[in-house]
Order: sequence, then C-alpha cells, then structure tokens
Amino acid sequence: MSSAEPTEQTGPAVRPHSERPSPSRPTPEPMPGLAESARLLAASATTSTALVADALARIEASRTTLNAFRHLRAEAALAEAAEADRRLAAGERLPLLGVPVAVKDDTDVAGLPTHFGCDGERPPATADSEAVRRLRAAGAVVVGKTNSCELGQWPFTEGPAFGATRNPWNTAHTPGGSSGGSAAAVAAGLVPAALGSDGAGSVRIPAAWTHLVGIKPQRGRVSVHPHHDAFQGLTVNGPLARTVADAALLLDAASGAHPGDLHRPPAVRASDAARRDPGRLRIALAWRPPLTLTGAGPDPEVRRAVAALAETLARLGHHVEEARPRYGLIGLAFVPRATTGIAEFAARHPEPALLDPRTRSALRTGTRLGGRVVRAARAREVRQHRRIGALFDTYDVLLTPTTAAPPPRIGTFDRLSAWRTDVTMAAACPYAWPWNVLGWPGISVPAGFTRSGLPVGAQLLGPSRGEERLIALAAQLEDDLRWYEHRPPAP
Repeated sequence: MSSAEPTEQTGPAVRPHSERPSPSRPTPEPMPGLAESARLLAASATTSTALVADALARIEASRTTLNAFRHLRAEAALAEAAEADRRLAAGERLPLLGVPVAVKDDTDVAGLPTHFGCDGERPPATADSEAVRRLRAAGAVVVGKTNSCELGQWPFTEGPAFGATRNPWNTAHTPGGSSGGSAAAVAAGLVPAALGSDGAGSVRIPAAWTHLVGIKPQRGRVSVHPHHDAFQGLTVNGPLARTVADAALLLDAASGAHPGDLHRPPAVRASDAARRDPGRLRIALAWRPPLTLTGAGPDPEVRRAVAALAETLARLGHHVEEARPRYGLIGLAFVPRATTGIAEFAARHPEPALLDPRTRSALRTGTRLGGRVVRAARAREVRQHRRIGALFDTYDVLLTPTTAAPPPRIGTFDRLSAWRTDVTMAAACPYAWPWNVLGWPGISVPAGFTRSGLPVGAQLLGPSRGEERLIALAAQLEDDLRWYEHRPPAP
C-alpha cells in the first residue's frame, strides 16, 4: 500500500484500538448490545421490563452530563415492556421483541412532538413514521427521542431549545451531529442502539466522534415517511450501534418502503452480510476531499488513524492503494438541495422568529435556489453517478476519513455567522456529504483515538446498493480490531 505519511512525527499521535484511553471515571457495567439483548430475552435470561427500566434509569442519571434525550416515553415504554414480557412468556419471538431502542427527534413517534432540534411548541405526532412502525413490528420498545441540532444542519448537537449534548468520551466536546443525541446515548450505554438520520454525514460523523458503527444506507432503504423525499433526496435514516452486527440488525428491522415512497431499492439481508467473509477486495484510499474552497485536509492525528486502518485492511489480504475519486464540482449540486430542504422544513415552523439566525439565512438561500435551480441540481445526479462511479470499475470499496478533524469542543460554533459556520463545518467534515448527493451507502467505523483520547473514524463507501459488501468488510475489521471492547467512562 502506498502512503504519504507526514515525517515530522515525534511519537504515536493516535492510540491504536489495543490501547484504550485511561478513563478518569469508572466504566459502568455495560448494557448488553442489541443482538445480545434479543438473545437474552428469547432465552428468558432477562425481561424486557428489566432492560427498559435499566435504560430509563441510565438516561435519567445522564441528563445533566450528556443531555442525549429530548423526550422520554417512560410510562408508555414500561407498559410496552410488560406486554413484551407477556408475549415472550407465551412463546412469541420477533427480532427485537422487548429490546429498548431510541430514535432521533426528526422521526415521528405517535404521542410525542417532533421538534427536530427547534425551540417552541409542536403538537404531538398522530402516527408513527414508517421506520418507527417497522421497529415496533419487530418488537422494539422505543424509550425516547434523542437530541438533534436545529433541522439537522450542523455537525454538532447544541442549541437554545435543549442546550448541548455532550460526548461521553470527553464531555467538553461535541458528539457530532446532527444525530448527536443518538450517538451519545449508544456510546454511553444508555440504549443498545439508536436510529439516526444522515443528510450530509449526520449518522457517520457522530459515529466517528463517539467510537461507533454508523450506517448510511442506500437512499430509500429505510423509509423517511411521512416525508417522501427528505431534504431533496439527501437524507436517509440509518442505525448507530457499538458493533456491526447490532447496526445490521437494526437496519434489517427498520428497512422497507412505505407505499408513498419514491425510492424503493431491492431488499438486502444486512445481518447475513455481517456474518459473511467479504473476500479479497480492491480498496481505494482517498485523502483529498471534494472541493469545498476551505483547503481542508485531514488533521495529522486523523490521517495516521485512517492510515493504520488501511494497513490493517492490507494485512487482512485486501489490495489497498491511494486513488482520487473524480468528485468534480459536486458541491454545486449539494448546496441547492441542502438549502432548499432546510427551507422546506423551516417554512413549516409555527414560530419562525424562534429559529436560529443561521437557519433563517438558509431558508432565504433555499427559497432563492428552489424551483428551477434545485431541479437542475438533481438532474445532474445521473452524470455524477457515472463520473464518480467509474472508480468502482477498478475498485470495490472507497476508504476515506469520516471527518478531517477530531470532535470539536462544545461551543466552537457559537455566535458564528451563517457563512463562518458553513466554512468551519466544511473544513472539519468535508468527506461525508457527496455520498448523500449520490444516494449510495457508506459505513463509518472506529479508527482509534487521538493522544487526548478522542475517537476518530474511517468511512467505507460503496456503489449503489452496495451495503452488504460494506457490512461484511466492516465486520471483518471489527473481528480483528475488537473496537467494541473500548468504552467511555461513566457519564
């Protein structure tokens, strides 16, 4: 494998997976993962009531330190857990029967408002979103809704409506965004797994910054109903979990289309893929991000972590070499779609004056770029598929950093103008968003820790409908690196 490592290194800048950062606080007894919880319940080794009560207690205990949840369903979740216990005792078996999970607060859960990070009052949703309906059909107990930044725009989870959600590995830092609440909840062991959404990296970025597996599936894999084409086709729902098997299990449970959905890819079997040998793959390692006019490149600590992961892939028998995807000016397609999507959501807010000034700026931009401009941007997608997809004529998988930087400190983006926020965000997170334009799948996996103990991640990216290969490869890496053994200190 060719590499362009910096030569000024004076010591190990990145802790490998085998060197866990020493916590300053004790590590709690871990909550069992998603698959393990389901196994224990099926074997009558625990009860749903015990698992749900434990999750609720952990959430309450972490409110002042992590602030991961916007809404809890304590009474309803315990009632559903008791019903799950009755069904289990009667011999019923479902993939997630009685297992507690969380969903991001851009997702409708009947009886709870969907604030999507915004301030102000919203009426309770009258019905579950399709993804939540499918999780319930698989037997899951939704314990609550996790925090998101306002309308999912930024790679941090902070705002006047709920405060700051904090990273379990170091509470002075953000867990990322916009699915930061889901990531913090899973990383801290408050729930076994959670659903997030990803419109420009909003599952993969917080996964990287909290040492999790985060899957951005193919567009349409998990329904975004009641929206039929969220954020002009950029946004998809996807899982966050500590292991590949848990992420795959949640993906299987949530997957499937609503009758009104525009995008309906053929089904995949993610859990089967997590048990499959990926074979010997051709992997392209790309350091240069798409053009963002920020001059962004990976922080040396991020670069060394991803280079070490690439070396692991080569040791496992894969052919890894540096390459440059032909991104072109893909940002010219992303900006109209993203700002138009923000404008569409913001225009529905009952009290626009409560929105962040940066949101109102995006609303104005999106209104100007809507209509003909955004239709032209979307029409370019077919050519973008051909140009960027040519990489997969030579390679099976694209490997990049998930982010260019480790997780920023809480408050880094405070009081920045809309322009400065966008520039700072693009410099820290330039790698994830092109795959939202394309609608193709990607997985962020843990890549190690910085000297100060902050997690960083790497992306495995594939062509259209390529989830199964990516999941199999991620599972092979996990078997070797055993990243799930590294846990943050107690919140």
